[in-house]
Amino acid sequence: MNQKLITVIISRFPLRRHVLSYVEVGLGGCSFSRIIFLLILFSFFTPKLSFAQTKEEVPEVRVIARAQEDRILLRWTLNTPVSWRKGNRYGYTLERYTVSRNRKTLTKPEKIIIGQNFKPLPVSDWKGIAETSDNGAVMAQALYGESFSVEGGGGMASIINRAEEQQQRFVFALYAADQDFEIAKKAGLGYIDTTIQPNEKYLYKVIANIPETELKTKEGGVFIGILDYEPLPEPVDFVGIFQDGATLLSWNSKILKNTYNSYIIERSEDGNFYKKLNDVPYSSVNKEASKKDSRTLYLDSITNNLNYYYRIKGVTSFGEFGPYSNIVNGEGKKVLKYVPHLISKNLKSENEVELTWDFPEEGNKDITGFTLKRADSDQGGYKPVITEISPNTRKVSYNKLRATNYFKITAIGKENNQRDSFSMLVQPIDSIPPKRPVGLEGVIDSTGIVQLKWTPNTEEDLMGYRIYRGNQKNEEFSQLTQSPHVNFTFKDTIKVDNLNSKVYYQLIAVDKRYNMSKPSEVLTLKKPDIIPPTSPVFTSYSIENGVVQLEWANSSSDDVEAHYIYRKAKDDSNWQFIHSSDTNKKTTFADKQVEEGKYYSYTILARDISGLESQPSPPISVLIPKTTLKPAVKGFYGNVNTFDKTILLSWRYKEAEVSSFELFRAVNEQPSSLYKVLPAGTKRFSDTGLTINSSYKYIIRAVFFDGTYSKSKKIVIKY
Repeated sequence: MNQKLITVIISRFPLRRHVLSYVEVGLGGCSFSRIIFLLILFSFFTPKLSFAQTKEEVPEVRVIARAQEDRILLRWTLNTPVSWRKGNRYGYTLERYTVSRNRKTLTKPEKIIIGQNFKPLPVSDWKGIAETSDNGAVMAQALYGESFSVEGGGGMASIINRAEEQQQRFVFALYAADQDFEIAKKAGLGYIDTTIQPNEKYLYKVIANIPETELKTKEGGVFIGILDYEPLPEPVDFVGIFQDGATLLSWNSKILKNTYNSYIIERSEDGNFYKKLNDVPYSSVNKEASKKDSRTLYLDSITNNLNYYYRIKGVTSFGEFGPYSNIVNGEGKKVLKYVPHLISKNLKSENEVELTWDFPEEGNKDITGFTLKRADSDQGGYKPVITEISPNTRKVSYNKLRATNYFKITAIGKENNQRDSFSMLVQPIDSIPPKRPVGLEGVIDSTGIVQLKWTPNTEEDLMGYRIYRGNQKNEEFSQLTQSPHVNFTFKDTIKVDNLNSKVYYQLIAVDKRYNMSKPSEVLTLKKPDIIPPTSPVFTSYSIENGVVQLEWANSSSDDVEAHYIYRKAKDDSNWQFIHSSDTNKKTTFADKQVEEGKYYSYTILARDISGLESQPSPPISVLIPKTTLKPAVKGFYGNVNTFDKTILLSWRYKEAEVSSFELFRAVNEQPSSLYKVLPAGTKRFSDTGLTINSSYKYIIRAVFFDGTYSKSKKIVIKY
């Protein structure tokens, strides 16, 4: 096999011409060395390789796999030219490890050595292959050719070819393997495993047999099983643009770049019988473009006014063909030689304009006439407003102007082909402002989100609305929108935790000439109340005849609905509501529902119209004194004993919890005073030291342990 073989094979590719240049090619983000072979058909016809050279110092075996319904296809290679050449000499070992079965991971993977000497076929076997297969010839020349260079250039290009021959062998060998899986297997770079089970998953490991003393390499592997099988997808977003004598085909190849490395393009003239446009699969690998573009382009020459049909299908690195894409069809049209140009506009009134355009007289024979098109924006949406304008006419009037008008004049060809002029802007004088906005309304949620809406204005030249907000009704409102708001709803955010309980909004409509309407009515919105009122406080209290008189200062908040008083006895765990005051004027309350001798605590809080409550005031505690007297002693008598010169007093008393008796005495007209304190249980007392002819008044009462008294009992004795 000699140098001429690669030249013959390359020349059999369907190329119109090839130009020598430098191009970086690669797959999956990895880069190869420069190769020479840039094909110009509106894209680079350079192979997308499934394996790439890494920047790591140690070469590595790269493995890819594809699961089918009853088999697993494997491809591999070392990723540098030098290691690839040595791999061809020493071969590869393929091992399979059964990792899981029935979706359960095995405790110990089951190892099988599938083969230990995967090498290219000997040179004698490639001679027949090269005669029938272009890819086989490329692989044979890359493996065994005495030299390897690509024809098509001279001078510096030839020098570069010779200097980079080893890399060219590597790149073209991988290209041939990518395009023909049978060739990959014959080159020792592929294998079909049919001894697999559908309920198992495997780890395939490929090891280069190169001695470490000669070149250290890394093994590679892939984890796959029949469960990973997926049908091949249809090409994405296939479209065709039909031009004068050509069809530009385009599809999104980036999405499926890891599935398909090339595509077969087919064309039909009747929609039934399709023919390939290229003898080998088509791929585009302009690396600089692929960084930013996701589409592949293909330009096909066609005859105008004939309908053509196109479809494509993808080709995988294992030689599988995916399903056909959708079909695109159309026909090329001759492009008019001349283009009309709008040159002037003459505003006759606020509603009418006269437009003038230029078009060469020699082009009149190729057109049926002109069409005037109008749009509200230069971005598109042009619609015909005046049609069937004579080919000899160069001026037309239009009397339905809006505030903003963009016009184009279109030449209509006899073959229904068209050429548009550049657009021209026409704006009539407008000093009339829009109507005052109406129907402004809104709501505020608890988080401070304000939703506004209003009735849309109907002016055709309306640009939008300016929206204003104020915290006080009489202050100058601030503008919320930097530019006119185009919708009739608006969302605003406010603070609800400040002291302003209301917020105010207003609108102004603005047209495209910046005429402004009168302001809308002011919308007043009440903020959600999340601030509780301030606490009221007790200012004084008193106890009169067993009644607690309370007095307080009301909350200072202006939205208070009522004040609530709560009471709790000393031994109670819960507060009890006892009174509410729904007016801010009343600030006193008399609590009559108390018991003598008990301790009570009181607190007061305010509640506003939103149901928010203030913090309870600091409590006050009171002791209700016991003022109710118990029955007086009974049988209180006094006897004069002249012999002993004493007065003997006696009484009886059956009440319990008596701590003592208090005895008061008064002589003649003197006031009575405490005379004796007698122990509980005493029933008699003998008074001595008396004065003859004196009147003695005695008063007695019982004293109890709780500090209360019985009623008094009085007697008067003459001595």
